[in-house]
Amino acid sequence: MAALARPRDGKMIGGVCAALARRFGTSATTMRVIFLVSCLLPGPQVLLYLALWMLLPAEKTASTAW
Repeated sequence: MAALARPRDGKMIGGVCAALARRFGTSATTMRVIFLVSCLLPGPQVLLYLALWMLLPAEKTASTAW
């Protein structure tokens, strides 16, 4: 499994779904659909997304990886 970090490419809003998709070995589109369907259920999905957006580190690039 890949490390949990927001990718620099392939992200739409914050990169949270893309990071989770890489972590669990699925496509980002599948993860986005799962998130949108889960928003139909009661719960703090949007707050969880915002929290992950703030807490997940951004993926390091070759120029920033010393």
